[in-house]
Amino acid sequence: MKSLTIGHLARESGMNLETVRYYERRGLLPKPPRSASGYRLFPIEATQRLRFVQRAKELGFSLKEIGELLSLRVSPATTSAGIRARAKSKIVDIRSKIRSLESMEKTLLKLTKSCTGCGPIRECPILESLDGEADESMEARLTGTTRCWSFATSETSLSLVLARVRRFA
Repeated sequence: MKSLTIGHLARESGMNLETVRYYERRGLLPKPPRSASGYRLFPIEATQRLRFVQRAKELGFSLKEIGELLSLRVSPATTSAGIRARAKSKIVDIRSKIRSLESMEKTLLKLTKSCTGCGPIRECPILESLDGEADESMEARLTGTTRCWSFATSETSLSLVLARVRRFA
């Protein structure tokens, strides 16, 4: 029976060596026998198991859930219907996370639209929102009534910039 050291197993599975060690500690890989010199000797099938773990992680399963799937895989009482139910449950979790992410995106879009990107940092609507403040000046910024002039353009003369600032100050 051919076996792999942990370094060879990591290379064969396309994983970092420390990741393989971590998965072994978490019980996702069975403890392998050791050679006379103390090296872990993993069976060739460990490569397939690590690929299973990697693919399940890509689909959103936690390491705990992956461990359960691996256990169910070898249990004679497990049915395909049971595995399907777990996958459907994961879909519900993923959809919930998507709704949460969309809500975060909507809030951040609103905040970035309310921020002109200039003015004193103490009046930043994004930071004020994170502080939980909602005063009248923030409401004015959220509705876009604040004006800001960019001083970064090289084509704008200093006198023109000063005239604009005085006009809106």
